[in-house]
Amino acid sequence: MAFRYVLLLLALLSFPLRSECCTSVIISGKVTADGRPLMWKNRDTDHLDNSLRHFRGERYSFTGLVNSDSEGGEVWIGINTAGFAVMNTASYCLKNDDVPSSMMDREGILMYRALEICASLDDFENFLDTLSRPMGVEANFGCIDAHGGAAWYETGNFSYTKIDVNECHDGFYVVTNFSVSGDKDRWKGIERHITAQGIFNRMRDNGFLSRIRPCDIIDSLSRSYRQDMLGIDLVRDADEFLSGTSGLAADLDFIPRRSTSASVVIHGVGIGEEPSRAVIWAALGYPATSVTVPVPVSGSCHIPEELSSYPVSGEDTFCGVSSYLKWKYVFFPDISSMSRYVCLKHVLRSDGSLMDCAREAEKRIRDIFLPLYSSYLSGRISKEEYMDEYDIVSSSFFGIYTDSFENYLHTD
Repeated sequence: MAFRYVLLLLALLSFPLRSECCTSVIISGKVTADGRPLMWKNRDTDHLDNSLRHFRGERYSFTGLVNSDSEGGEVWIGINTAGFAVMNTASYCLKNDDVPSSMMDREGILMYRALEICASLDDFENFLDTLSRPMGVEANFGCIDAHGGAAWYETGNFSYTKIDVNECHDGFYVVTNFSVSGDKDRWKGIERHITAQGIFNRMRDNGFLSRIRPCDIIDSLSRSYRQDMLGIDLVRDADEFLSGTSGLAADLDFIPRRSTSASVVIHGVGIGEEPSRAVIWAALGYPATSVTVPVPVSGSCHIPEELSSYPVSGEDTFCGVSSYLKWKYVFFPDISSMSRYVCLKHVLRSDGSLMDCAREAEKRIRDIFLPLYSSYLSGRISKEEYMDEYDIVSSSFFGIYTDSFENYLHTD
């Protein structure tokens, strides 16, 4: 079928993309209405096929984002049954040693181990303190826990610098691909940082930050075509942009990029709350062609099978469908210089855009999930009833996704 052909063709035409270049934020529970912290990661990577997977660790079980072909041992954002969550962004300004490249890039391994054994920020700091040197990392690690903790750790091979988000004036801290404790001449991702900071500043000024929802973060940032260095916002000015251009734009320093593989928000728990109240909201694949799906935190696996693929995501998975739509409607193969452009004609069109389809599907999913979730939070149903009912209702999520994108999936 055409769907399978396009997926295969574009997989063959694809090539190694940029290095890990993510955009992230931690929002302290001190500024959210429910007192629960939020952490968001827009992942950019060479590994575009991503899944959610559940692991039974040494001390704690956990759920995290992985490369679909991973056999285990690495996680790129995740949360465990103690309510401890961790994510990372690559940093390119911390390494000032001669540790060879063969000993580097252990960030995913470090986070997997931390999710196995850490219940708090204190545990994570002890873990870093006692880890053998060199640690094999050059990264910013963001963490939240069930004790009110929220912090970033700018971490190199031999030391780290902590930034306590609870002490930040605005109650949130945006991170891209530099560390403030590192060499300023080697900072990367400044442009995306400026844009993300501007979006969150506006939310703060409008009083929206305190009531922000996980889907709002993904919709406002991972589907933003705003670039503050250039002073443009193509979502805001979509009608003018599409009427005066071909719909193509340079894929340069937007938060969502050709290399974006997933956007994930972890909604943590407040001090003393049951960790099973935490939820992972994950949009696998390219955010404009994907939908955000809630997954509960539990000692057993409750991930819908369409979110958890191995070793590749096919046409019956969230990441597979998102990839098909991305490569058919938004990006071009690497022919001449075409890989430098993003086609926003179908992303931003005023009638039935790809983002309209995504938002419609997400609303339908929330309308199913949130009443169930509220029943659990209020104590009207037990944790076991919540998980059992989630398994039933979540079986409809993939069908909602494909139904909402029907006009794009069934065209030649």
